[in-house]
Amino acid sequence: MAEQAVLEVAYQIVGGDFSQAGDGASRLKRVLQQIGLAPALARRIAVAAYEAELNVVIHAYSGVLKAKVSPVKVEVWAEDQGPGIPDVELAMQEGYSTAPDHVRALGFGAGMGLPNMRRNADGLEIKTVLGEGTVVYMYFTNRA
Repeated sequence: MAEQAVLEVAYQIVGGDFSQAGDGASRLKRVLQQIGLAPALARRIAVAAYEAELNVVIHAYSGVLKAKVSPVKVEVWAEDQGPGIPDVELAMQEGYSTAPDHVRALGFGAGMGLPNMRRNADGLEIKTVLGEGTVVYMYFTNRA
């Protein structure tokens, strides 16, 4: 039997728009808090969603941050239209970054995005096609 979603949300992301970077993750965290999700769980989800959203802003042309909340788990997707990730294994290493210098000058692109997503999520999957884009899927269960 399929689990019934309690809530589904989606937030558009504009590549290169650092003025709105993180807005989707902040809005998602507020919604999760409003529906009574445990604060520690809402924080973990927000941290991972923020990292995913920032990766879209830094590396892609556009994208969307989506979340689906059910009684069993919270699922989060960041889907983008962008260059894709040439080497996912390398990109998962802490400190590895392909962010351009102008992004690093803004304080972003330290190479901790994917490792922080992996650390905070209970599951992480990355599907990427060079020249087309990337989908990062994460799920979270109710652990502190």
